[in-house]
Amino acid sequence: MNAEKGKATIMHDLKGHTMTPSFIDPHSHIIFALDMADQANVSAPPAGPANNAQEIIAELKKFAEARRAKPGELIVGYGYDENMMAKGHPLTRDDLDPAFPDNPVYVIHVSGHGAVLNSRAFEKYGISAATKTPPGGVIVRKAGSDEPAGLIMETAYLPVFSNRSAPTQRQELDQLKFAQNLYAGAGVTTAQDGATHTGDLAVFQRAAARGALYIDVIAYPFFTDLDKILAVNPPATWGKYANRLKIGGCKITLDGSPQGKTAAFTTPYLTGGPNGEKDWKGEPGIPQDEANAIVKKCYDAGLRVNMHANGDAAIDNAIKAHEFAAAGNPTRDRGTIIVHSQFVRKDQLQKYVEYKLMPTLFTEHAFFFGDTHVLNRGRQQAYFLSPLKTAMAMGLRPTNHTDFNVAPIDQMLVIWSAVTRKSRSAEVIGPDERVTPLQALKAITINAAHQYWEEDKKGSIELGKLADLVILSDNPLTVKPDAIRDIKVLETIKEGKTIYTIK
Repeated sequence: MNAEKGKATIMHDLKGHTMTPSFIDPHSHIIFALDMADQANVSAPPAGPANNAQEIIAELKKFAEARRAKPGELIVGYGYDENMMAKGHPLTRDDLDPAFPDNPVYVIHVSGHGAVLNSRAFEKYGISAATKTPPGGVIVRKAGSDEPAGLIMETAYLPVFSNRSAPTQRQELDQLKFAQNLYAGAGVTTAQDGATHTGDLAVFQRAAARGALYIDVIAYPFFTDLDKILAVNPPATWGKYANRLKIGGCKITLDGSPQGKTAAFTTPYLTGGPNGEKDWKGEPGIPQDEANAIVKKCYDAGLRVNMHANGDAAIDNAIKAHEFAAAGNPTRDRGTIIVHSQFVRKDQLQKYVEYKLMPTLFTEHAFFFGDTHVLNRGRQQAYFLSPLKTAMAMGLRPTNHTDFNVAPIDQMLVIWSAVTRKSRSAEVIGPDERVTPLQALKAITINAAHQYWEEDKKGSIELGKLADLVILSDNPLTVKPDAIRDIKVLETIKEGKTIYTIK
């Protein structure tokens, strides 16, 4: 080490702690972190404090009182998970209405694909008994009526999501600091925004122009906004950093979430659909022809594509869209990512190998939702959830993500979940898919750099690469597996500059 020391070299005594490459986020939604600065955390433990309707309402009221919310002011919470509620008692508008008679309230589903609204919120967004459920959407209805019960999902939720209140310039700056510090505190120096809408990209571009980004942000414009974004950001500007911001490629959503029963499968859910449907297999997010056309538009423009697909039917659709858009040359590496790939079949993994498609997997589902997946899909399919070990054995270089804020930005939890695959009940969800700590670490460092085509400058500690580093309280490669999740990030370094230290 001393042989490499130069005049500008800074020597740092680790005092027995461990240094690794900093973590590269393969898939999350950093824009949600900006929103979270002004939302109540109603997640179930360990991500939050709420396990039932009463605790959710108590957290919302505490938040509203701290913000001195006025009548008519919107109140938002995040992290609602119906699978953690008492059996048969999901959160509904009837729970929220008595506590918030004068304020519109919505509580974002843990998947990020929906929300529970109270009556004032339904009024605000123009959703009523007369509202038809849109294709690819879910509006849960009260028994025996068309009246919305509270939960809306997927395309039915998009009008609510798209009409989020714009912050003031001061709020925007504060939110950007909050969001970046959240990621840096987890050792992450490259973050993704995995479904960027037009207004979201404008936020990031304003921040980049002001020099306000101190971690790298890679944005993936959402397919619904693709034409508008391309009109002012031509393809030649994509794939290049400008003041730490890069437009990485197009994002397409082909189904929903397995825990929300909106992921699309080739076989039925064992527990029925979100509205009590029989033989429910979920539904595609968009028709196959539309998926084909969007992927082709991106490929023809030389743009990379991220396709969200959780269920095996949606993964079939992703592969078909790639085959259609690849114009007779499906084996050329276009940097296409199949996001989540949670219930991928082995024959589909073989197609990934053949077509050079890359999965970014999500092993934290084994902990947060593994018990639910066993109930909904059965052990055989649930145990092959996010098959990191099989994918690596087949020659793929999968990554492993948090899908924040579906799960917290906690990279030690990511590594732990890949190594142990333990559920909340301590059942091992697929013992044959457990990987070594080194393999789990590679999935959020060098493999993630490879995913972004940034392997030449990130992902490992080598001469000539960026000094993107993280210092940990212990060594994840040598501690006992169950101790990995307790390791703390002590310091995060971006290009040689400390951007976070533990308080």
